[in-house]
Amino acid sequence: MNAASYEDFLSLRPLNVRLAMGGSTCALVSGHDVAAVARERGAIAMAANVRNPLSALGVLMAAREADSFVMLELAKSEATYTGVTFDNLPAVAAAYSKQIGDHVPFVLHMDHYAIKSPEDRDEALGTIPRAIRNGWTSVAVDASHNPDYENLIFTRDVAMHIPGYVGLEVEVGEIKGAGVLTTVEEAEYFVGGLNSWAIFPDFLAISNGSKHGTYDSSLGEAEGIDLDRTGEVSAAISKYGCVIAQHGISGTPLDKVGRFGSYGIHKGNVGTLWQNIVFGLDLDPDSGNAFIENGSYVKRPDRGVPTDLWNEMVAWADSKGYPRSSGDYKKANRPFHDRIMSLPDEYRNRILDETKSWALRFFEAFHSLGTGSRVIDRVVERGDYNAMPESRIVSNREDYGPERAPDHTSGGVSGEGVDHSD
Repeated sequence: MNAASYEDFLSLRPLNVRLAMGGSTCALVSGHDVAAVARERGAIAMAANVRNPLSALGVLMAAREADSFVMLELAKSEATYTGVTFDNLPAVAAAYSKQIGDHVPFVLHMDHYAIKSPEDRDEALGTIPRAIRNGWTSVAVDASHNPDYENLIFTRDVAMHIPGYVGLEVEVGEIKGAGVLTTVEEAEYFVGGLNSWAIFPDFLAISNGSKHGTYDSSLGEAEGIDLDRTGEVSAAISKYGCVIAQHGISGTPLDKVGRFGSYGIHKGNVGTLWQNIVFGLDLDPDSGNAFIENGSYVKRPDRGVPTDLWNEMVAWADSKGYPRSSGDYKKANRPFHDRIMSLPDEYRNRILDETKSWALRFFEAFHSLGTGSRVIDRVVERGDYNAMPESRIVSNREDYGPERAPDHTSGGVSGEGVDHSD
């Protein structure tokens, strides 16, 4: 892309980006534009959960080499146990983008913004708009912990406070693992109901057999994404201009990942993998799943943080009572954040190299090579900084009341219990 065209693009970035990052020449774009190009190209937008800033840098380096779009995301819960927050990631991402020469179209996506109660809803009405003013360009409203009608209404209420030019993801069915599947009826009720209120999400996250975290094969766990059900749901919601966001991809064989697009999946979340690269765990070369032996993660001395720092992390986790193969190891990110970020270049570089290598493999499996330039071209062709897509209401509001909810007769589900939101 020539310099003049990129200058045109910079003047057409989302209004909130221009206001928050006026001095930056990063290619931060709306989630709408990435979603549109993903559908147009039959590609999948990789969404990388950033529990450590080095993951963002490694992924951006790979995206520049692959000329791929990418989404950098942070879940509401992740912001509570890592050194990355909704406040600091925009500046970190812009600085890393500048470090590698910019020109990499990326989205800042607020992942799994969990809404489990009216109090959560009210808090979100303050926090999400503040984050958008800070440069975030896409939001995932996740009220899936609630019964179907409450999910619809909580999601509606929060989405109405998100500008139309900002990307939107919604969710029906908690991500809990193999055999726990969102039904076609639930998905149609939810997305159709949102449409009746003039809410037009780019992506729908569903429960289709994936899980967040590591699959422990020693306990019989295995990746269980049900692509047939996913395709059925995708077909049912296609009339609303909505496609599927696949959560919990870490640990899924890349040959299966390469087939996702055929089932209506156009966004793919990869999170635990990047964390495990930082930690230096031994990973399955085909899926990135962390190996577990004798109830413990396996540390590679030639990868990630130095072994003595890992041993301190294990001791810290032991002091908290976390099993040595526990997903709670994610909570080590915050107390060890400064130590990790101040490591000598030897360790930083090997983390960046492995992150970049895996990201390149995912971009190829996601068929997203070349999509970066296409996003920039799309924005320039539109000639408007407002990325809100043309959409129309096709549903009747009276068809989506509480008495029509799929779980109406069963009394719904409880929002209490284990949090599956990251």
